[in-house]
Amino acid sequence: MSDAGRINWVYFPKSSPLPDFGLMIVALFEEAAEAIDSRTRIGQPSDAVMAKLRPGLERIGFRVEKGKSAEDKIVVPVLFGRKGKILKCFNADAHAAAQGWVLEVEAGRAVDNNQFLKDIFQACMMHDVLHLAIAVRNEYRSSDDFAKIESFLETLYVSGRLQLPLKGILLIGY
Repeated sequence: MSDAGRINWVYFPKSSPLPDFGLMIVALFEEAAEAIDSRTRIGQPSDAVMAKLRPGLERIGFRVEKGKSAEDKIVVPVLFGRKGKILKCFNADAHAAAQGWVLEVEAGRAVDNNQFLKDIFQACMMHDVLHLAIAVRNEYRSSDDFAKIESFLETLYVSGRLQLPLKGILLIGY
């Protein structure tokens, strides 16, 4: 299988093409495909995937979480109070503020714990975030997480019953 064939991706809404910055994100996943492939690297945690993607993400303008300590986290504001003090924020795996993108990389919890829904909610609340990229395993415990989330997003966008404040969501399967 070619490295590019290891990476799946789809952009919503399907009536819009993937913006150029999103194509750059996909290209980084394709470059790292062999090292992060969920079909051959079973059990690889999301932190290991992020470590492999970090240099490329930083090169294109992302700030990337480096660890679990407070100073290593990427904080994105949600609410502001008096004198501009941040009252509420969410953490992101990676944030490209100038481009309005947030990236979340999930491993096993993406579908089983509905983590992708939390990622969508938080991105919708984040200040100046216009696009969300969610990366999930193509295969987890003999299940196709990418296909399950793709179906969910397809339903969300086609039904038109819920309007998100995001310009789009890029789903990547690794």
